[in-house]
Amino acid sequence: MKYKFLLFFLSIVAISSAQIKPSQQWLDQKFSMFIHFGLYSEYGGVYQGEPVKRGYSEQIQSFAGIFSDWYGATADKFNPTEWNPDSIVSLAKQAGMKSIVFTSKHHDGFCMYHSQFTDFNIVDATPYGKDLMKELADACHRGGIEFAVYYSLIDWRFPQAYPISSHNADPITPEHFKYNMKQVREIMTNYGDISEIWFDMGSLLPKQSKQLYQLVNELQPNCMISGRLGNDYVDFSVMADNEYPDYKLGVPWQTAASFFDETWGYRSWQERGSLQEKVDEKIKSLIKVISRGGNYLLNIGPKGDGSIVEFESEALKQIGNWVKTNQEAIYGTTANPFHQIFDWGDITTKGDALYLLVENMPQSEEITLTGYDGTVSGVKLLSDNRTCNFKETKEGLKIQLPTNLTSDNIPVLKVSFRDGFNVRPKTVIKSGLLTTQSATPTYGHSSIDYYGGYKSLISYNWSFETNKKSVKPIIYFSDNEKDKLVSIVIDDNEQQVLLAGGKPKSVNLTKGTVKWGGLYTKRGRGVFGFVEEENGKQITPEEKEANWNNVEVFKYGEKQEVKLNPRGSVIFLQELESTKEQTIAIEVGSGNAVYMLLNGEYITAHFSPERKEWQKEIVFLSLKKGMNQLLIKHFNRFEDTLNYSLNPLNSWEVFSQELQPVTLNRDNVHHISLKLAEPDSKVSPLKLNNVEIKVH
Repeated sequence: MKYKFLLFFLSIVAISSAQIKPSQQWLDQKFSMFIHFGLYSEYGGVYQGEPVKRGYSEQIQSFAGIFSDWYGATADKFNPTEWNPDSIVSLAKQAGMKSIVFTSKHHDGFCMYHSQFTDFNIVDATPYGKDLMKELADACHRGGIEFAVYYSLIDWRFPQAYPISSHNADPITPEHFKYNMKQVREIMTNYGDISEIWFDMGSLLPKQSKQLYQLVNELQPNCMISGRLGNDYVDFSVMADNEYPDYKLGVPWQTAASFFDETWGYRSWQERGSLQEKVDEKIKSLIKVISRGGNYLLNIGPKGDGSIVEFESEALKQIGNWVKTNQEAIYGTTANPFHQIFDWGDITTKGDALYLLVENMPQSEEITLTGYDGTVSGVKLLSDNRTCNFKETKEGLKIQLPTNLTSDNIPVLKVSFRDGFNVRPKTVIKSGLLTTQSATPTYGHSSIDYYGGYKSLISYNWSFETNKKSVKPIIYFSDNEKDKLVSIVIDDNEQQVLLAGGKPKSVNLTKGTVKWGGLYTKRGRGVFGFVEEENGKQITPEEKEANWNNVEVFKYGEKQEVKLNPRGSVIFLQELESTKEQTIAIEVGSGNAVYMLLNGEYITAHFSPERKEWQKEIVFLSLKKGMNQLLIKHFNRFEDTLNYSLNPLNSWEVFSQELQPVTLNRDNVHHISLKLAEPDSKVSPLKLNNVEIKVH
């Protein structure tokens, strides 16, 4: 069983070959250019002679408090005569980038293309008088590079839109939505093939997201649509700005990054620091993304005259030198197939080869690779094809790096195998009982809107060992999972199962085995998906004292309400002491969204697309002996109040259902995956965290 099967096990099957999207070309491109260029570029982050240090510079109108008519008058002098689209395309290609995403319109409402629905555009309102976006689109098509667009769903100029707010995630009025539809239609019609459209901000109703999604698909069926359209209408997920996930995703995804976290648009007074340090930083960021299977979108912010900041241009060229040298390890590769990040760096793979990207060089200049089966036929340094001495030992593959590597920003080694390789499962279960805690999860990135983005669990995967030729699986579940249609794949055999259940079995908590201890709380920070405690570690007493407030009185089992502004969150930390390893059940009540961890490990997270004010669910907790910590983040996106509850259960029900018998393949280790058979979206959360499967 070689590596090709492992791709299935890691849920790359989530990307169906039957789909038009994503194209293999989009998946393989890996590295692209983002361009934030607009009327804001004329300011360069300065207003009335003073640097505007608050907020992104492309949003200077908002953060500097510039009157709309004063800001609009800036168009009278906006004349980017130094703009050279062919040079931009050439620079992107020198950097090794395969596409360009251009800001057709940002939040200020100024169109960098000739829109027929507003005269606030670069043709009608400026001395430049030409369709700058069309110039770039044509240059991309001439230069053999993909052209894509960014489109802001909010618009500070449109009279019937919501006014400027502090968060840019306001609803879209019906009049404004019609305007957006018309502009997206003209963009999708007048600029040739567009490889992706990068929607941003706003908070759309589900029907609005659906209509925009359908419009783009109607006009350009191959155009990839970003998850920031909202409500999980998504062709590729987008992380938060400059976010690098430490987990692998089973859906197409992208990280958008700026050269400097403080801004995307041009900032004249930006402290740029060491060029070499910036080059190294961005190469490492590229590695983080591609080694987890994503595409990296790196931004530049041209000056108001259209010229490129020399620091950014030179950095891209130097990044390009490294990319060109190591392109075999970048384009067309898939994610690190191992279930760990090695101390020395990261990995990509293609065919029968592994590419080791050595970011942290040991003093011994020797690295070790573990966790695979296969025979290594050779190891070489990609930059100059020098061979490396290696030895396969019981501890793993030991590779001695060549000397004199100072010219390599990050050396990349190609490990070739004689007859393919197999990555060993993280865990092989021998008991026959598969729990969600013993599974290898596959994640998506759900996005109701920007603030409602989070890591959504979309499938569970297990490996189990048996010498039997067939198994008769039984699935166990709670009332939460009833009536869900699931897909269960055992080796190559799929069966779809409606979780109906029969008469449930009642389970009672052994009296005196669980003590509910301290309860603590604090306000959450950032977007819904940001939970800093998610690290697999317990919160120390020192951390509790410094960051948490003790809850003296709490009404367990009762619905409670707290006044909380939209986009706010509250986090509870509940301590539970167990006399033994055991599974217990609790009932959790929540509002729009909830995120749960047990002892720092992910249990479940979900956001209600229906924007529910109140929902309850049973949650099984696998407690270890001793002290346990349950963390629950309640997120309030749309309401003025937050509803929540927490109820310890002394008894609960478990349903069981026999599955069809399955004939196993000839290997001793077998693989199972569990996911929804008909999910609302490819990133919809599974919400099957109480399931267990017995194979016997």
